[in-house]
Order: sequence, then C-alpha cells, then structure tokens
Amino acid sequence: MGLRIALGNQHMNIFKTSLILSMMALLSACSSGPDLRSDYDPSADFTKYKTYGFVRVPGTDQAQYQTLITQHFKKALREQMDARGYRYVETDPDLLLNFNAILSDKVQVTTQPSSGMYYGYRGYGAWGSYGSYTDVRHYTEGTVNVDMVDAKRQQLVWEGVAEGTVKESSKEDIGVRIANVINLIMQQYPFRAQAD
Repeated sequence: MGLRIALGNQHMNIFKTSLILSMMALLSACSSGPDLRSDYDPSADFTKYKTYGFVRVPGTDQAQYQTLITQHFKKALREQMDARGYRYVETDPDLLLNFNAILSDKVQVTTQPSSGMYYGYRGYGAWGSYGSYTDVRHYTEGTVNVDMVDAKRQQLVWEGVAEGTVKESSKEDIGVRIANVINLIMQQYPFRAQAD
C-alpha cells in the first residue's frame, strides 16, 4: 500500500514537472510572447530594500524537498535581482521572493451562423440560413508568477505575472526557458536597489 502511494506521488510529480516544462516552452518561445502584467503596493518604500532572499517553501517545491524547477527559478531570479543592485542574503532579507507555475485547462466555445450555402457552393437567399455551427476548443493556459514580500511587514509589495497558452515543448533547456520567462516578468519591475 505504501509503495503504491509513493509511486503515485512520483508519477504525479513527473506529470506536474512535464506540464511545467511545456508551459515554459510556450511562455519563452511564443512568437507574440506571453501576456505580462504587474502590480505593486504604492505605500511601500522601495528605496529601503537592499537585500533579498527566498521564502522557505516556494510554490514550485514539494514539502519534503527542493525541486529542480525551484533551483532553476532561484538561479534566474538571483541573476535578475543582482543585476538590479540587490544583494542576496540567507538571513533577515528586506525582500522575500516566491514564485509559482500553474496550469489550467480551458474551453473556448464559439457559435457562428452558417453561410446559407447549399452543399457548400450554392447560396439561395430566399431559403435563408441553415442554422449555425459551434466550435469547441480545448487548451491549457499556463501562468508563472513572481511575488516580492516585505519580510518585516509580511506583506506583498510587488507581483509580476506571465500568462499564455501552452504549446508543444521546445528543445531548449528548461533552465534557459525559465530564465527567459523570468527575464520577461522582471522587465516589468521598475525599481533598483539604492546604493548605500
């Protein structure tokens, strides 16, 4: 019984990881790019933030261990934060970073009137339309988000989100895909650490 549960969890983790990989392929390789948005707390004083760290259990982790996906996210975020003048610290950071990747199954239903064509080529206006047809499209939407939390106040001060339709996985390395998505999200972050 215990073995079945362990194997079930392992298969679920493999499935979750492969879905996240597919999502990363879309968000970093889509020709039009993902939809990006961000928001921040206007009452937060971003000039006082100089250091950052990560929450104890990020959204991409399992409770018992740190996933490879989490390691890639941390590496990409460290590069982005360091480039903006912030300093990584293990204890007592000004900002705590969290991140997550979510997949949602979606259905799009479109109903349109038919053309009124008889056998597809003869149109007889007096007979009117031949009803309508409905197109149903199933797709998966992926969302990657990055949160920045004021560690002392335990309050969200900035959030960046990338969202798009998941397509076939590309051959690009997962670390590169995550770095590309994080780069797009962090382009929405308007602040830099102030020099001492």
